[in-house]
Amino acid sequence: MKSQLEQLIQQAFDQLINRGDLDADFKANIQIIASKDAAQGDFATNVAMLNAKQAGMPPRQLAELLVPHMQDEQAVHKIEIAGPGFINFFLQADVNQSLVRKILEQGERFGLSDHGANKRIQIEFVSANPTGPLHVGHGRGAAYGATLANLLKAVGYDVQCEYYVNDAGRQMDILGTSVWLRYLDLAGEEIAFPSNAYQGDYIWDIAATLHREQGDAFRQPAVEVFKGVHADHPEGDKEKHIDDLIENAKALLGSEKYREVFDLALNTLVDVIRKDLAQFGVEFDEWFSERQLTEQGLVEKAIQTLQDKNRVYESHGALWFKSTDFGDEKDRVVKRDNGQTTYFASDIAYHMNKFDRGFEQVINVWGADHHGYIARVKAALKAMDYAPEKLEILLVQFANLYENGEKVAMSTRSGEFVTLRTLREDVGSDAARFFYVMRKADQHMDFDLNLAREQSTDNPVYYVQYAHARVCSVEKQCAEQNKEIDFNQAQMNKLENSHETDLLKQLSLYPDRLLSAAQRREPHIVINYLRELAHMFHAWYNAHKFIVDDEGLRNARIALAFAVRQVIKNGLLLIGVSAPQEM
Repeated sequence: MKSQLEQLIQQAFDQLINRGDLDADFKANIQIIASKDAAQGDFATNVAMLNAKQAGMPPRQLAELLVPHMQDEQAVHKIEIAGPGFINFFLQADVNQSLVRKILEQGERFGLSDHGANKRIQIEFVSANPTGPLHVGHGRGAAYGATLANLLKAVGYDVQCEYYVNDAGRQMDILGTSVWLRYLDLAGEEIAFPSNAYQGDYIWDIAATLHREQGDAFRQPAVEVFKGVHADHPEGDKEKHIDDLIENAKALLGSEKYREVFDLALNTLVDVIRKDLAQFGVEFDEWFSERQLTEQGLVEKAIQTLQDKNRVYESHGALWFKSTDFGDEKDRVVKRDNGQTTYFASDIAYHMNKFDRGFEQVINVWGADHHGYIARVKAALKAMDYAPEKLEILLVQFANLYENGEKVAMSTRSGEFVTLRTLREDVGSDAARFFYVMRKADQHMDFDLNLAREQSTDNPVYYVQYAHARVCSVEKQCAEQNKEIDFNQAQMNKLENSHETDLLKQLSLYPDRLLSAAQRREPHIVINYLRELAHMFHAWYNAHKFIVDDEGLRNARIALAFAVRQVIKNGLLLIGVSAPQEM
């Protein structure tokens, strides 16, 4: 309904422009809210106040000019001007009542729209380094990205979900070397395991697979492995220590065997991540390999493109991108003096590749710790004549996990972390998905394990799901009492108590809230809507009998209850949460 009223108001402004009451270049700022007080109508707008200065007249005068041009909307019963220029809309009595039939007829399609006009959007999210299983911090980005994708699809966009697999670079070399060192342990070598290597039990598991499949084929004497290696922490430098071990691993194994160890670790963990996400209800259309950027020459192509546009200079043997010319705080190295390209160079190539694939909009969902990368990536796009505004970067704060009031520590390198799989098995996917998107993604989040486990109305996901289950119980009770449900016999005009009128109004808001959540990239809007709808339903359920003798009223109330159930189910499905029939 809000979109219809927005069109009505815009048409009124257009009429005033055509009459010469407003300038030809007048651009109206239109905002509509659902009224909380029935005396102020169903919807209200402050457009007169918002546009008074531009119109060059007092708000009340502008409102009085606008209202006469808003009389053609059949759904509107009355329009009133209040106070300094508020405009209140009162809808026809049968508008919200006919909404119930519309919801029941459209089912899961209710609330969907073609706003996106099939525009191609890519969303890249999670993209955690495959150096270990996903932990609960990654879960928030997964839930947020998947829900945002669902929302954009729901309003008509053609959405592709992508996971960027960081299968190149130093962290992956540390992973491969960590696995090989654990393998050497299993092969009988006495190894002082590096403090900066990956410590988790999963490293032992991969190493055991390597040893089981290869026996001693990859074994090297410990004395050779640690030959010429800098001392480890605390006596020495842990970074130099692990880097030296990586170099020795490559030299002792040779490129072919080293690649076997590397790929075993990589593929094992990518498979683990893929399965964990699928069981969490998160699927990707594309798993894009960082390594293929180098192997297909895309990184060199990106650097050459920048060079051709005179956006790169040489200094001390390295190539630097002139990112300060485009608003970045300092210039960035794209190729080191040893000839190796940087991670940033891969980032440039990857984003160039995204737009070359024909996406009209690209959305990156990044952890908040990547904030510093935004300016440099956008600078590179602008330097290569891509439109930087077509890249949208959304930051997600990692979730802090709490149990019994105490924060649970997490560290991927040490192996001391709670995996996403453990969380899902503990509280369930429904609670995890719901809790992760309950707040704005860029706000800090404390995930309360105790609350998520609760099977009570204090648990917000339980509270919403319980509303759905309660409607199902009404349907079951009708069957048990041999009360036929016939919506053709429903007398919708009998839905007149305040609980029912509030519910009808809340249902009418769903399509607009859905569109708003997609446009603003804020899935928590849907969560807030569902919680409010569930609250209204529970209050109605507790205050009134549904299965009454009056057939017309009984069918009307059950029809309204079914409409509530359908909208709750639709909203829950968008955020990846089930709608149970019994609880």
